[in-house]
Amino acid sequence: MANNDWQEYQFIQGAVFNNETIVSFGNIQNELICTQNQNVICDLSHLALLEISGDDAVYFLQGQVTNDVRLLNDITAHYTGYCSPKGRLLALFFAFTYQQKICLQLNAKLLEPISKRLKMYIMRAKVNISNVSDNSVKIGLSGDDVPDLLSPFFTHIPSQPYEVSCTENSTLIRLPSKTARFEIICHTERAKEIWQSLKKQCKPVGRSCWEWLEIQAGIPDIYLNTQEEFVPQMVNLDLLDAINFKKGCYTGQEIVARTHYLGKVKRRTQLMHFSTAIPPQTSNDVMNQNNEVVGKVVRSAPAPIGGYDVLAEIRLDNVEGGDLIVNGIKGEIQQLSYGLENLE
Repeated sequence: MANNDWQEYQFIQGAVFNNETIVSFGNIQNELICTQNQNVICDLSHLALLEISGDDAVYFLQGQVTNDVRLLNDITAHYTGYCSPKGRLLALFFAFTYQQKICLQLNAKLLEPISKRLKMYIMRAKVNISNVSDNSVKIGLSGDDVPDLLSPFFTHIPSQPYEVSCTENSTLIRLPSKTARFEIICHTERAKEIWQSLKKQCKPVGRSCWEWLEIQAGIPDIYLNTQEEFVPQMVNLDLLDAINFKKGCYTGQEIVARTHYLGKVKRRTQLMHFSTAIPPQTSNDVMNQNNEVVGKVVRSAPAPIGGYDVLAEIRLDNVEGGDLIVNGIKGEIQQLSYGLENLE
């Protein structure tokens, strides 16, 4: 069930929906331009939320994901990968605690298959896995003034990526980005209060604007058509501190560790721009000038300047000196915020 109360509130605010996703507040291109250089606020209901609870929750997750679940607490969040036994990504989670429960935020299209797969491994462990996507509201914020704008609602404003600040009824997480970027998780009435106040200084924007911000921050995602395409390092999860190489065994760990300790990562995810009106789609092939497949599109969103910005996983030996093409259009490699220089 969708959070009908929140959807109705957003509709009154001028939201334009496609199914249950807010695509815009009336003018996508204007919203994209605002996202580039102004304060913006965005509903994140397109993201699903799994709650992992029970006496064995930490022990259970520790054997499933790439990062160290024991590091999650009321002051720290992190990204973590979920792999097949062959070390290929099935999902990317943004993991945090909310009201003393572990939450895994993920692409909503993966909610059902990932939830089902996780439950297969519970066995006799005391673990409950619940879809709590509509039990709270998720709000994204970006812009230089956002920390000051949040101060009436939170006594402490996180200053570092993945830092968390909690109140009795809200969680605030600082996200990685060149500009100040945050996510708020709270109940519906609190969300209305925050939105009503912040919309005076923050432009409401649709999902594609948030996707663009994620791409600019170099955050990949996994979709139904890209499951099992990538080893975590191919989409830079090690550079996002989403892999802990000291935590011990988890599904796919042998492949991920071998890639780290014994081999050179030969494929990395790059930030690219395509001047085209045709959207590059996830899983589209990236071709070189010899018409060879050298990579795949990981994530794509319309860009404020027109065209599309893309995260694309590409063979490193094809990155320098040569055309990189998607759907017949040559792309331009841009600088990632965390850089790929001097990588072995």
